Amino acid sequence: MLESYAAGRWLRGQGEGAPLLDASTGEEIARISSAGVDIAAMTAHARRVGGPALRELTFHERAGLLKSLAKHLSADKDELYALSLRTGATQRDSMIDIDGGFGTVFSYASKGTRELPNDTIVLDGGLERLGKTGVFAGQHIYTSRPGVAVQINAFNFPVWGMLEKLAPAFLAGLPTIVKPASQTAYLTELVVRRIIESGILPEGTLQLLCGSAGGLLDELDEQDAVAFTGSAHTAGVLRTHPNVLHGGVRLGVEADSLNCSILGPDVSSEDPEFELFVKGVVAEMTAKAGQKCTAIRRVIVPTALQDAVIDAVSAKLAKVTVGNPANPEVRMGALASLEQRGEVRKAIESLRASAEVVFGNPDQVDLVDGDPERGAFLSPVLLKAAPGAVEVHDVEPFGPVSTAIGYDDLDEAIALAARGKGSLAGSLVTKDGDIARQVVLGVAPWHGRILVLDSEAAPESTGHGSPMPVLVHGGPGRAGGGEELGGIRGVLHHMQRSAVQASPNMLTAITRRWTAGSTRHEDGIHPFRKSLETLHVGDTISSASRKVTLADIEHFAEFTGDTFYAHTDEEAATANPLFGGIVAHGYLVVSLAAGLFVDPEPGPVLANFGVDNLRFLTPVKAEDEIAVTLTVKQITPRTSADYGEVRWDAVVTNGAGEPVATYDVLTLVAKNWPAA
Repeated sequence: MLESYAAGRWLRGQGEGAPLLDASTGEEIARISSAGVDIAAMTAHARRVGGPALRELTFHERAGLLKSLAKHLSADKDELYALSLRTGATQRDSMIDIDGGFGTVFSYASKGTRELPNDTIVLDGGLERLGKTGVFAGQHIYTSRPGVAVQINAFNFPVWGMLEKLAPAFLAGLPTIVKPASQTAYLTELVVRRIIESGILPEGTLQLLCGSAGGLLDELDEQDAVAFTGSAHTAGVLRTHPNVLHGGVRLGVEADSLNCSILGPDVSSEDPEFELFVKGVVAEMTAKAGQKCTAIRRVIVPTALQDAVIDAVSAKLAKVTVGNPANPEVRMGALASLEQRGEVRKAIESLRASAEVVFGNPDQVDLVDGDPERGAFLSPVLLKAAPGAVEVHDVEPFGPVSTAIGYDDLDEAIALAARGKGSLAGSLVTKDGDIARQVVLGVAPWHGRILVLDSEAAPESTGHGSPMPVLVHGGPGRAGGGEELGGIRGVLHHMQRSAVQASPNMLTAITRRWTAGSTRHEDGIHPFRKSLETLHVGDTISSASRKVTLADIEHFAEFTGDTFYAHTDEEAATANPLFGGIVAHGYLVVSLAAGLFVDPEPGPVLANFGVDNLRFLTPVKAEDEIAVTLTVKQITPRTSADYGEVRWDAVVTNGAGEPVATYDVLTLVAKNWPAA
């Protein structure tokens, strides 16, 4: 019997449970039941133990734990691969699921460190001035919700499906309860068991419910979220739950998706793009035995090439060996269960109302190794849609099945793609940029992700059906309307965005980032002499002034080669309505400003690694005076180094006190000085 991990304990469900069978042999692997598991205790444990422990950590600390977890899981994958075979997955299928899941955790660990502050809140956008004098302003911030992230997953990706939801929720400060699909829950359970055994994640931040979800949604409230991947029918049931309808529970859905791939009208059968298109279709039909929510179900091609595409796809499908994935000669394994095979056969029968089977036999398959009665094996099946076919745009066969559809012009191709009523992924193979723009703009409102493939992109393309952790995964309409991943977007999706209105000093205190208009601190010690340990937000140096001479401008022009007329030709510069005479180069102004604020002696400031948000506001003319005010804006210690990042607010002013340039200076500063 599979066990649930609930409220800090591994628990075996009561009763006999339902049998879980090997997809290829029909042998019983385990039984599953959630009877007797206290779901209310799970949600309470997440809120009282997991959530507080997680929210005590900064984003960088959470990211560090994710990195450690990904390393730990990646160190010993053999047992996971061995068990994955029993789901019907080949070695390559398992790599997509297992290594793809670990890679997603690695990606979020990296992004959390690089793109989020070493804090527990995120600033969204810039400061909004709300009054005339600057003493009242607004700032949008993201904060962690004191809730629970519940994931209800599909059977096809028992590892990736869990980890791609866990990583962004964990970074956002939300503990997770995982409810895997029963058919392949044994693989999810093993991964969770290894995570819990590692002790890497704080207790209560990850729990597992094997079996029926029972009254799980009954225990959720307005601070909680549910991420569901599965059928549109089940999604509809979840959408009508009272806590979703009236209780404020946020529901994200990834459901049925009739994804399409379009072959551009510019591509001939002799072009390399034609071969790319055919390979893509075959790959999506056979990977995971077509059990991918992003797989190509509709093959939309120019009518004149429909038969050529069918012949080329069929020729490649004929080489696909089907059977027990434990056999190294097998390229496509079994579907997840006999019940799933039955559902796919029903879908094929529905499609045949307006399409003919041109490759494969849904009722018979040649096997390299396996029992066609006990194993859920199915031949790849390619259909050809009749003109005006309807079913192909309404029925999703969740298996190794695609249908070729002809079109006469691009407008028709776009209209056919839209008849899917919303998809997770679409692709276009073309070598024409104008066609690419027309199709992308035409189909984007119905798609969450679009791959445009040509021979240039092919060597590095990840393919039609591969969700990437840095890109959004989800789709409108039929696809559920949800959105996951997308890099930091997936983290912020779990957090609450609020507008905070206050004085600049209060905003600085709240955000721990210096806000324009708040107090600056000048204590007579140059900030460059302070280590990260002694530096504070608001520490400032106000420089002496310096005259920018005509000789400075002429020298800079000659030295750099930037002889733009505004810096070298008095008559032309005077005629320019923006300048009215010779002006200094903007980069000369920034360079001179650096000379005004830098302390040149060796010290805790180790390096300048960039400038952000540089704007030139007022031209500096020859003989103008400039000065600079440099203020510590944000301090971000690096958890993995003896230094951290300091962002400085720089304002360069002229002799009249007008700002001529504003920007952020980025430096690396030692945590202690002298260094130990």
